[in-house]
Amino acid sequence: MKSVFIVYNQANTERVEYMLDHLQIRGFTMWDEVKGRGSDSGEPRMGTHTWPEMNSAVMAIVEDSKVEVLLDAVKKLDNINHEVGVKAFVWDILQMV
Repeated sequence: MKSVFIVYNQANTERVEYMLDHLQIRGFTMWDEVKGRGSDSGEPRMGTHTWPEMNSAVMAIVEDSKVEVLLDAVKKLDNINHEVGVKAFVWDILQMV
């Protein structure tokens, strides 16, 4: 099992939800308002007068076989409009109860 953490501009919310549904990834946790700044490039998303945009995030625990498919979908979404932004990070899940 893997944990896939996806951070995205709120403009991509419907696309991310569709992506999870389309890939039949049922279990996830979503955060609506996430502040931050990417490490490579891009504008900060702080919800302030200067930096008004915000990010959202979702974390899904998925079978190993779905990780590459999900990452490919995230990459395709990012390629649609790289300026809006979406990133995914993967961790191993060692135990669950």
